[in-house]
Amino acid sequence: MYPLRRIWTPALYQGGSRSRRYFEGWYFKLVAAGGEHALAIIPGVSFSADGTASHAFVQLIESGGRTRYFAYPSSAFSFDQREFAVRIAGNSFSRTGVTLDLADEYGVVTGSIDFGPWSPWPVTLSSPGIMGPFRFVPGMETYHGVLSMDHGTSGVITIGERVLGFDGGRGYIEKDWGRSFPSSWVWAQSNRFERTGVSVTASVARIPWMTGAFVGHIAGMLLDGELYRFATYTGARLESVATRPDGAEIVIRDRHRELELHLSGATPGALKSPTLGSMEGRTDESLDGTIHATLRVVRGGRASVLFEGTGRTAGIEIMNEAGELGQAR
Repeated sequence: MYPLRRIWTPALYQGGSRSRRYFEGWYFKLVAAGGEHALAIIPGVSFSADGTASHAFVQLIESGGRTRYFAYPSSAFSFDQREFAVRIAGNSFSRTGVTLDLADEYGVVTGSIDFGPWSPWPVTLSSPGIMGPFRFVPGMETYHGVLSMDHGTSGVITIGERVLGFDGGRGYIEKDWGRSFPSSWVWAQSNRFERTGVSVTASVARIPWMTGAFVGHIAGMLLDGELYRFATYTGARLESVATRPDGAEIVIRDRHRELELHLSGATPGALKSPTLGSMEGRTDESLDGTIHATLRVVRGGRASVLFEGTGRTAGIEIMNEAGELGQAR
């Protein structure tokens, strides 16, 4: 049952027995109650294109762009086929929380974080997560899942002499798997708005397709318990995207609603990213940005504002140096 269960349970390890040209990674973002610090924890596993090199890893990025990469033998990686539970050596990741026991030449990182109930992207028979029916397309470069748009956090992570507390904080979880990240993309996420329970995530990327490529988009805003979804497969159009090194502007619209995002203040650190399964690429990510989000309802050709606010401690990635997504400056 595991091969079928994993399709409709995107949190589960999707790789099965894959041992070449494959990566999979989960992304846990934690933000302190007052926004004074943020931390993203990225556990995963990597198999090179020819299958001769493999390893498991835990990657960290903090506010201010500090990054760490902890590598382990691939044999240190294990997963549960029935429910989401992943271990990498002494580190564990599950629906209920995260436990870290990391060490390198720069010191130790230890602690545990408990999660409140998740707010997942809906999973249905025909649309098993954020990718919708594209989840069933074989051989895509990257598959994506949003596991929790927003949930509460409690606990402490100690990094050397620094103690990062997350009692009363907010969490967000997503994941990627496949062989490589896109050649160009913009990604942004925040769930630290003026009021609790608001969360936004959005990505625009160049997607290889058959003999060519297209610019795909997925976005969602959680508001008052309702998730407003915008995606290529829902019929939403990418009206515009413009990027610069420290931000971007994105407008996505369907027949009923419009989502406008202004990303700014990105001061990124360098993370490792997959290329044909190997963690040899680079992603520039910031946890210090802002997202000014406006959600409008469109009726009779006229738009009225349903929500407008600014998300702080935003995760932002701007990877559009070649201008493949549209305007770059």
